[in-house]
Amino acid sequence: MAQYERNPPLNDADLLPDPLAQFERWLGDAGAAGVLEPAAMSLATVSAEGRPSLRIVLFKGLHDGGFTFYTNYHSRKGEELAARPEAALTFWWDRLERQVRIEGRVERVPRELSDHYFHTRPRGSQIGAYTSRQSRLLEKREELDARLAATEQRFTGQDIPLPDYWGGYRVVPETIEFWQGRANRVHDRLLYTRAGGNWRIQRLEP
Repeated sequence: MAQYERNPPLNDADLLPDPLAQFERWLGDAGAAGVLEPAAMSLATVSAEGRPSLRIVLFKGLHDGGFTFYTNYHSRKGEELAARPEAALTFWWDRLERQVRIEGRVERVPRELSDHYFHTRPRGSQIGAYTSRQSRLLEKREELDARLAATEQRFTGQDIPLPDYWGGYRVVPETIEFWQGRANRVHDRLLYTRAGGNWRIQRLEP
């Protein structure tokens, strides 16, 4: 059983005043520590009926003060965000015994940003995004493979256009919690809360 003794105590004075800058510092630490996928984050959404849903997506950078990711707007998470545009995110970096928790409202990123990102992806990923009816039932894998092949053939020698049903979101944080493990499960938890144009830092009990 992990004892959470890798880090010194996390003190209020150790944190930067801006939680986004603090997040980028910890994300860099995770990459330097050899975490397999530092950008992997759990994304929680809620349906119109109040049913929660959770999955892991990839963080694609900060934009205009928000945490961005990309997906099909007609996917389950896309439909839930259309109904309730709020979400929670969690990053967990086991090698550092750290996590970051974010809660906030969700907005679509500008179309030009989605277009730019889409065309930085490998061509196969572009074909997949163009073809997939994400979250819909699929009777046989062969059906999807056939549609992928048809999309590839359709755009032979051409750029693949950004689908109108695919793009980015940003989670604009209202709270960001930095959690660091300590011995005996008496962990350090420091919470940033938006207060007007500034951030307030408070300590939570473990």
